[in-house]
Amino acid sequence: MTEPTSEHVSVLLDETVAALNIKPNGRYIDGTFGRGGHTRAILANLSSQGRVLGLDKDPEAITAGQRLAAEDERFTIEQCSFATLAETVNARLWQGKVNGILLDIGVSSPQLDIADRGFSFQKDGPLDMRMNPNEGMSAAQWLAHADMDEIATVLKTLGEERFGKRIARAIVETREETPLTTTKQLADLVDKASPFREKNKHPATRTFQAIRIHINNELDDLSVVLQQAIDVLAVGGRLAVISFHSLEDRIVKRFFRDQAKGDDLPSHFPIRADQLNPSIKLVGKAIKAGETELARNPRARSAVLRIVEKVA
Repeated sequence: MTEPTSEHVSVLLDETVAALNIKPNGRYIDGTFGRGGHTRAILANLSSQGRVLGLDKDPEAITAGQRLAAEDERFTIEQCSFATLAETVNARLWQGKVNGILLDIGVSSPQLDIADRGFSFQKDGPLDMRMNPNEGMSAAQWLAHADMDEIATVLKTLGEERFGKRIARAIVETREETPLTTTKQLADLVDKASPFREKNKHPATRTFQAIRIHINNELDDLSVVLQQAIDVLAVGGRLAVISFHSLEDRIVKRFFRDQAKGDDLPSHFPIRADQLNPSIKLVGKAIKAGETELARNPRARSAVLRIVEKVA
């Protein structure tokens, strides 16, 4: 049974709305609708002619989006991965006409707060972790058949877990006796397999992060959507991305840097920087949550907002 969730607090809400430089009659896409906090803030800045399209994999997010769509005709929502952004935009004939796109990467507070979803090591529930529980392989199914080297690689590369091999070995040894089917089982296993605890961090944090990212193909989807987002924006349109850990932010930062640089030519070529055909320009520096927001929402502590504007 789904348990009640705590109120979802949208991260960097005011900063994101400002970053999008909203045009009252514009077209905007919230690629990670969640519970619609960012979308509502965008709608509040639009005229009756403005439009917002929300995307999300999560069925519960879609239900929340459908309620909003019934209240506000300027909003529509579609259940899909943001990796299909270009296809979704083309179907609406919005190609090159989008004024702003928001991507709030990672897991949302409601997903963490509902034990049945299996995202949290702090709540006992089925070991699932899928953004869309109706598609793909659950964490429990993957852990039941993946070999030790594959598990260790995922933990090391996606969770930056230095004890990945040790934890992977414990998983394989344990599943031979007892299937891993709950979040508590996995959290307890990682706790026992870890030689020591980091201050203020549960030993299972990195493991749960790594498995979630792997199960949902999060980093590959992020890499795919960034180029699509630039392509569908109108000139002058903005892309705002909120990431929550270094792997995500590294992908975003490098992509933005390369696109803002333009053509990759040898440094000795006799050509000015403005002749390298950059597709975007960076807008300000990376933005992090301030003390007031952190006091209200500790989950914002690792959030990083980066913004770019399409120039060609």
